[in-house]
Amino acid sequence: MDFRLSDEHERLRQRCAELAADFAIRSAEHDREATHPSENYARLRDEGFLALTVPKKWGGAGVGFLGHTIAFEALAQGCPSTALAFNMHASVVMPVLESPEVTTDAKRRIAELVVDQRKLIAGNFSEPGTTSLIGARPLSARARRVDCGYSITGRKMFASMLEAADYCMVMALPETAASASAGIILLVPRDAEGRRVEANWDTLGMRATRSDALILEDCRLPPSAVVFQSDDIGPFRLAHANWFWGSYTAVYLGVAAAAFKEAVDVVSARRPPGYAQSLAYHQDVRRHIAEMSADLEAARLVTYHSAWLSDTEGPTPRTTAALYRAKYVVGEAVSRITRTALLLGGAHGIFKGSRLEQLFRDGALAPIQPPQADFCLWNMSSYELGLDPEAMIPPLKAN
Repeated sequence: MDFRLSDEHERLRQRCAELAADFAIRSAEHDREATHPSENYARLRDEGFLALTVPKKWGGAGVGFLGHTIAFEALAQGCPSTALAFNMHASVVMPVLESPEVTTDAKRRIAELVVDQRKLIAGNFSEPGTTSLIGARPLSARARRVDCGYSITGRKMFASMLEAADYCMVMALPETAASASAGIILLVPRDAEGRRVEANWDTLGMRATRSDALILEDCRLPPSAVVFQSDDIGPFRLAHANWFWGSYTAVYLGVAAAAFKEAVDVVSARRPPGYAQSLAYHQDVRRHIAEMSADLEAARLVTYHSAWLSDTEGPTPRTTAALYRAKYVVGEAVSRITRTALLLGGAHGIFKGSRLEQLFRDGALAPIQPPQADFCLWNMSSYELGLDPEAMIPPLKAN
């Protein structure tokens, strides 16, 4: 088995590392103020990252899911919030472009927006009251037919980078739907009437994603805003789990990599007064660094393998299980690595503005980021034991 990156992937990784170095200069300020890193998004737009994963047949670079994983691990090492929020573009654009259920006309419209017009598209499917501990997420936002096309009313949560995105792709329940599993996906322009943002994002970590609430009140859209509609949206979401949520795993892997590097730099540079050697020579420091290295490399290999499976096998049960495994392993590894990095930084590292302090807070969100750790384990267990998820007792009694 060849574990080397291809020349193309290595060039992409290096290119992203250079961008990350620039993003890192402003990361602490955006984190402290919880402000949009709009200049970072503009740089990524200028560098062609909107079309990075768009298939070549639609005019994009077509780097695939593994290429995307390598890129966003590197980008996150500069500014985790920038990488996490900007990833939302690929996470909603790619399922549309790859799904055989989506019409060619809809794909052509999306490709024209992204490739030709260089439009940034955010995604917003989450709603208040739902929990990522349970897979089923009934939609409360409603879409109804009107003379001009559609009207959407509802409240959406965790809508990242809305200040920069040209469009937000939202999911709602058609008013005439016969089943709660139905769904319609529409593009909402930034200037759409009836659309407003409630700035409620004041969180522990990933503060600069500005994942505020999106309020839609009789928001009117033309028929061309419809991207996809189905009586059962579940299969569409499952078939593209790699993009919908698996693409975020690489960002947290980047947080772990950044924390490890920062810890190495800190202990190598710090020499206590009265001693001839740096803290790197202390036996406990060396043991912690070795454990962090093992954790990081294991998490990276599991993540890259899941991405490789996604590219080579598609949405098979083995691929889906690997994506859950990677998300769980990375979430646990980030928690351990950032906590240990903060420990090695000592009291000097706990002040606001410290790189270790910020990475510790950003990393704390990794096991919570959907799918959260327990939900990953639930799905992995059904795969490993060969169980039918439909035959399992639900975790909570439905009303």
